[in-house]
Amino acid sequence: MQIQVRFFAMHRERLGTDRLTLDLPAEAPVSELIGALVARFPAFESLGAAARIAVNREYASPSTILHDGDEVALIPPVAGGGD
Repeated sequence: MQIQVRFFAMHRERLGTDRLTLDLPAEAPVSELIGALVARFPAFESLGAAARIAVNREYASPSTILHDGDEVALIPPVAGGGD
């Protein structure tokens, strides 16, 4: 199955792309997608640890099952200002 992956902010800058398509086995969980990203982009191992994951614009967990055509967004942590 094909999964669309979107990257934002520091992930996009470090990986050099804002999106890519990954081929995964049917009914793979998000954790398998993360493993595929680490295999393709070794730097992602440290980048992805604190990322929030959204599948089709809904927050998801590493155990969420993916389906053909899903869009996964990896959202890096956001640092906020204080007073």
